[in-house]
Amino acid sequence: AMIIRVVRMTFDENKEEDFLTIFNESKDKIRDFDGCIHLELLKDVHAACVYTTYSHWQSEEKLNKYRNSELFKAVWSKTKPLFSDKPLAHSYERQ
Repeated sequence: AMIIRVVRMTFDENKEEDFLTIFNESKDKIRDFDGCIHLELLKDVHAACVYTTYSHWQSEEKLNKYRNSELFKAVWSKTKPLFSDKPLAHSYERQ
């Protein structure tokens, strides 16, 4: 079943531009990753420095392959130090 992955991230206010640079440098590689159907970045309207990635994956297995990939590790290792709060990640199936 297709998986919808939602990851909400809160950044230090002085690290927001760093995150946007990392995302913009990585987004096409993530979109091209085997199993990724869709990826977009959403900015919270009411909370400063809060972003959510919204992605669709062909299956949980494909998502997990991405999460265990060198690409993910490289992007996440650069992103993780920019957080001001713990990221919240959820996976969903359409009903």
